[in-house]
Amino acid sequence: MLKAKKPTSAGVRHQVDFDRGLTATTPEKNLTIAKKQHSGRNNHGHVTTRHRGGGEKRRIRLIDYKRNKLGVEARVVSIEYDPNRTANIALLYYRDGEKRYILAPDGLVVDTLIVSGPEVEPKIGNALPVKKIPIGLPIHNIELKHGRGGQIVRSAGTIAMIQSKEGEYVTIKLPSGEVRLIKGECFATIGQVSNLEHKNRKIGKAGRKRHMGWRPSVRGIAQHPGSHPHGGGEGRSGIGMPGPKTPWGKPALGYKTRNKRKNTNKYIIKDRRVK
Repeated sequence: MLKAKKPTSAGVRHQVDFDRGLTATTPEKNLTIAKKQHSGRNNHGHVTTRHRGGGEKRRIRLIDYKRNKLGVEARVVSIEYDPNRTANIALLYYRDGEKRYILAPDGLVVDTLIVSGPEVEPKIGNALPVKKIPIGLPIHNIELKHGRGGQIVRSAGTIAMIQSKEGEYVTIKLPSGEVRLIKGECFATIGQVSNLEHKNRKIGKAGRKRHMGWRPSVRGIAQHPGSHPHGGGEGRSGIGMPGPKTPWGKPALGYKTRNKRKNTNKYIIKDRRVK
């Protein structure tokens, strides 16, 4: 549920937050590891991701994307916050005593029993092969290769739908609008990813963005010509070239960066860019 704050300061005047429905405030320590801050730099110290740095200390939650504990029932103990993702996570206690985190689907509540396996019931939180899931059911955390773990449809509020089944492949419509084939033995989890109101929040102030580890972004035309192709000129001037460029002189719009060696286009039925 969205919550607009009272305008007691300029920073909260336009801030819009929401109740995430969390049931725990501290994580399961054995399922976390320390996260080292790299400030957007690689192992050579070169900036590879701009506008990153600072932020609060975080711990990485170890998420079970594979859901490979087949046939063992688990109870949902808590719904928790994860600072490294937009979705909520759920802590599971399995019958054999093991504990794991999973992405929490919308509607999953504490004390619910869930299970993964090829013959389980297709209900919220259960994981099973896509060929066993009825057409039209919402799914998330989908594998692209069996056994690798869920790789797509993992952010807050996202949802994919099974459109048809033919042979060993299943046709799935993704949140981007892309329609693609996925092998039937790949696992997916039933339900829509939790935290649906994430897209409606408003940060409210720059300081909150700094706490999240984001540094200010400077426009190219406001920079020195040695720092950006758009820089320089007297007064306020245009970019001075046919098309916008990245800081390294590459075309910023419509420039293909995908590795052509990856022979995956044959699995795409409808491109996400096609209206």
